[in-house]
Amino acid sequence: MRLLALLLFLPCSLAQTLLPASTFGLSFREEASAWIYEGEGVRFVYVPGVGWAEPLDPTLPPPDGERIPLEALKALGYFRTPEAGVRHGTQGRALRLVLDLPGPEPAPKPPSEGQAPGSLSLLLPYLAPGMTQVPWPKGMEARVRLLPGGTELSLSFPGKLLRYRLFPLKDPARLVLDLYALEAEVEEPLAPGIRYRETWAFTPEPLRLYLVEAEKGRLVPVGKPGVRALPKDLAPHALAVLNGGYFDPKTATPIGLWVQDGVTVSYPSGRTALLWDGFSFFLGVPRFEAMVQGPSGERVRVGINTSRARYTAHTVPGPVGKPGEEVALVMGSRVQAILPAPQELPPGTWALTFPKGAPPFPLKPGDTLSLYGRLDPPFRYALEAGPLLVQEGQYAFDPSRENFRDLRPLQAITPQAAVAWTREGKLWLLVSEPTTPGVLARALLTLGAWNALRMDGGGSAQLWVKGRLRNPYQGSPRPVVSALALYAP
Repeated sequence: MRLLALLLFLPCSLAQTLLPASTFGLSFREEASAWIYEGEGVRFVYVPGVGWAEPLDPTLPPPDGERIPLEALKALGYFRTPEAGVRHGTQGRALRLVLDLPGPEPAPKPPSEGQAPGSLSLLLPYLAPGMTQVPWPKGMEARVRLLPGGTELSLSFPGKLLRYRLFPLKDPARLVLDLYALEAEVEEPLAPGIRYRETWAFTPEPLRLYLVEAEKGRLVPVGKPGVRALPKDLAPHALAVLNGGYFDPKTATPIGLWVQDGVTVSYPSGRTALLWDGFSFFLGVPRFEAMVQGPSGERVRVGINTSRARYTAHTVPGPVGKPGEEVALVMGSRVQAILPAPQELPPGTWALTFPKGAPPFPLKPGDTLSLYGRLDPPFRYALEAGPLLVQEGQYAFDPSRENFRDLRPLQAITPQAAVAWTREGKLWLLVSEPTTPGVLARALLTLGAWNALRMDGGGSAQLWVKGRLRNPYQGSPRPVVSALALYAP
């Protein structure tokens, strides 16, 4: 388990052994000059100035009014569970408590977890007096009771989501309790069947997600190649806008498939795309048929970007072609030059590569050359991003299967944007707090995602709801080239 913070354990020890009777589940009253402690089917009597009433051992430590010695109750066999030492520290967002168990045997209980808004109560199956000395987080009220059957811990923190995780460790035997006091979850209706949520997923560490959930609606890609703008400005009347796919930062050229109302705006780049008609969504590496039309109207099929063939069209900025090939640089539909490969693809151009001296048809600078393409099967809308996170309810994050030359951005801890949906058909547009795509995939699985695709992340990850940026953002939001806009049905 990856440590998010260095855990420094501090031993807990009782500053005194006299504790209120209520700490032990006992009531206290004075009767006929005697102090009486009752509870759990037991009754103890102490007479000030005389001692414990028979048959109790008169050498037992004396109480002090309502307060009773822990040692006396131990000696009386009041507790039916073994005693455990307590250490405390921090683990990421958690207050970690470790119970050092007596003997070599492993902790008997399997891992468990739970959560509740504002208050939480659980029973640890050991006597843990050190729990009374734990420094609880500011604002949290804690009540510890040392009962015959174990240590009862009751926590209260209004306005917070309280969560615990309890799990055993061996060699030596320990029981670990992680306690979290998290920001409350949020839910706001936006339109019939559409709501905004801020929720937590656990993997097992907590991860906050900012998402719009829609049971119906209209989703469209928005933006314009070569133009950057904030997502909210790309669709000013949308209920919600999520940043889209990748683009070249120098030229604002979109990288990857983009189909707008049946028209190909940008060509595929070998990564997973979101494909949809109406409110039916699919994920997959696009099957795309590309062809070029020559000066005399002749047509020939070509590869596209990373799907290379004898003749390959290139639309992604960067070096194109291999030694032994030639490159026809095209602006719009006019050949600008024919050069030896490799060549850098200038802004605003595309290129056709072919074996040296063997173009698909006679070709020279100034000739017309047009690029066409279509999806197979066709979809009205498509937007490529990647990598795939979840596929049919299974963890699917494997960027090596997609066209990512540099995996470092996918290993960085940054905000992640994603599109997901449940098996029941609820669509999620979401941004996470800083994490990695792999952790996000596991988090989405815990929430019930059936399919999920990462969109552009890092500084581009933005979720705008009714013109307001909802995910926390460091600095000024980054303009992007494409986005996904959700409208009310």
